[in-house]
Amino acid sequence: MTDRHLIVLNVNGDEHETLVEPRKTLLDVLRHDLGLTGTHVGCEHGVCGACTVLVDGEPVRACLMFAVQAETAEIRTVESLSHDGELSDLQRSFSEHHGLQCGFCTPGFLMLAEGFLAQRPDAGREEIREAVSANLCRCTGYQTIVDAVEATATRRCHAKEKEATA
Repeated sequence: MTDRHLIVLNVNGDEHETLVEPRKTLLDVLRHDLGLTGTHVGCEHGVCGACTVLVDGEPVRACLMFAVQAETAEIRTVESLSHDGELSDLQRSFSEHHGLQCGFCTPGFLMLAEGFLAQRPDAGREEIREAVSANLCRCTGYQTIVDAVEATATRRCHAKEKEATA
């Protein structure tokens, strides 16, 4: 008989009660228990970044975190980016700059970039390049991903400046 724990996870602003084994990963709970399949299963060793989500604003590999560890945290998945069917500015940038080819790694890159830009909204191109190098992509060569993140950072900075002068 496996020991199970009732936990409450705050995912994308909603609370979810679920019964989990202590060894069940956050990735498995998100995909299988909560049906949030935007978080992709890649290497399951924390290397590729396809499963990247934000936990308390920090990019985390969901395949390396146990669900029970996330109980008191605020978790955001790629599903949190769009609102009412409208893509976020970051998602639009990925589309405009062709930062998604096959799309498999895209959710992980989006969440990595969202967390990075929240911490470093005025990041330069080299900082962005270094940040996105944490995830693996076999299709784009990273240039278009860097372009998309840089475009989003620029737009957000301009919007903030415009808001400050209004």
